[in-house]
Amino acid sequence: MPGAESHYVNRTGWLRAAVLGANDGIISTASLIVGVAAADGTRGAILTAAVAGWAAGAMSMAAGEYVSVSSQADSEAADLARERRALTEQPAAEKQELAHIYEERGVQPKLAKRVARQLMAKDALAAHARDELGFSEAAQPRPIEAAFASALAFSVGAVLPTVAAFLAPQQAVGWAVPAASIVFLVALGALGARLGGSWMLKPAIRVGFWGALAMAVTAGIGALIGRAV
Repeated sequence: MPGAESHYVNRTGWLRAAVLGANDGIISTASLIVGVAAADGTRGAILTAAVAGWAAGAMSMAAGEYVSVSSQADSEAADLARERRALTEQPAAEKQELAHIYEERGVQPKLAKRVARQLMAKDALAAHARDELGFSEAAQPRPIEAAFASALAFSVGAVLPTVAAFLAPQQAVGWAVPAASIVFLVALGALGARLGGSWMLKPAIRVGFWGALAMAVTAGIGALIGRAV
C-alpha cells in the first residue's frame, strides 16, 4: 500500500542460503587452492583440487540444506497437526489460550477475547500457527528452493578463486588467490547486508576476516605437509 515501509523478512530464506553457499564456495575452494599451492602443487593439481572441491561442495551444500530445511518443515507440519487436533477436540480452551497470548502482549482482556474469537472464526489454524507457534508464511521452509540456492551460490563462489588461480602465474597463486578471495568475500558480505536491508560495513569485515583466517590455516597445513612429504 502507498507509504508502507519496505521490509526484507520475505528474503531471509533464500538470502541466508545464497550468502552461506557463496561464502562457503569462496572460502572452501580458495583454501583448497592455497593449501595445494603451499604444498608445491603443480597448476594441474591446483585446478583439479579446485574443480573437485567445487563439485563436492556444491552437492554437499545442496544435500545438507535440503535435509536441514526438510527437517524444519516436518517439525512444523507435526506442530500444525497437533494444533489442528486440539482445535477440533477443545476449541474453547484453544480460544482462551489465544486470548491469553494477546493479553500478554498488552491487549485488554475483553478485547483480547473478541480478537481471538474473530480471528478463529476466519481461520483458527492460521491464527494459532502465527500467534501461538510463531510460524509465518514469509519464513515458511522451502527445501527445494533452499537446496538449489545453496548449490548455485556455492558454484558461483567456487568459480571466483578458481578463475583467479587459472589466470595468475603459478608462482603467484599462493598470494593472488587469497587476495582476490578476500576482495570477493568483502563484496559478498556487503551485498548480503544490502539485500537484507542492514548496514554493510560490519558484515563485510566479518566475512573477510574469517575467510582470511581459514585460508591462512589451510596454507600453513599445506606447507607443513608439503615439507613433510
